[in-house]
Amino acid sequence: MNEETIIRKTADYIREKLSGEGSGHDWWHVYRVWKNAVHIASKENAELFTVQLAALLHDISDWKFNDGDCDAGPRLAREWLEKMNVEEAVVAHVCEIIKDISFKGAGVKTPIRTKEGMVVQDADRLDAIGAIGIARTFAYGGYKKREIHNPETSPELHDTFEKYKNGTGPVINHFYEKLLLLKDLMNTTTAKKMAEGRHKYMEQFLERFYKEWDGKL
Repeated sequence: MNEETIIRKTADYIREKLSGEGSGHDWWHVYRVWKNAVHIASKENAELFTVQLAALLHDISDWKFNDGDCDAGPRLAREWLEKMNVEEAVVAHVCEIIKDISFKGAGVKTPIRTKEGMVVQDADRLDAIGAIGIARTFAYGGYKKREIHNPETSPELHDTFEKYKNGTGPVINHFYEKLLLLKDLMNTTTAKKMAEGRHKYMEQFLERFYKEWDGKL
């Protein structure tokens, strides 16, 4: 089976598996990450086959929906890739990227070892900011039944993954706990440039949000 066929079959598999998911981690999120990753990889000279597989499979079984189990995604990804007869070096690389890609708290370092991993992490983080990031944040907040905003609950810059994954703060707090931090956490030059406008849009949104909240507009 050639690489193009494996990519197509993987995309079809993920589309079937995640279509209609309502938390912002659906097929279209994966699709955008995939396309962003291909764009960044082409600019950064990363290996495209690994990048595409990792982008397509990065949310196959996210820890947020598996009681914090960071091994669930790599496990399912490995099963699929072995079924596609992908060589072990690529399988191991893709699974490593999937395991390491997630943001785990403001005070938790999440180093990525390879250029391909950096590309996919950047592509995923770009989809968490800007207009789409705002939409996804409120979709996930609704999915988790969280308040939109509560001025009496301050954001928390989590210093452990355990604290981050058990956080229950309002949706607006998530901007300060994660989204506004992502611009400065991009790995590649290409993603850093792409993040600038998206970051600024979130700042403008929050400024408007607080004015409306306070009845000033």
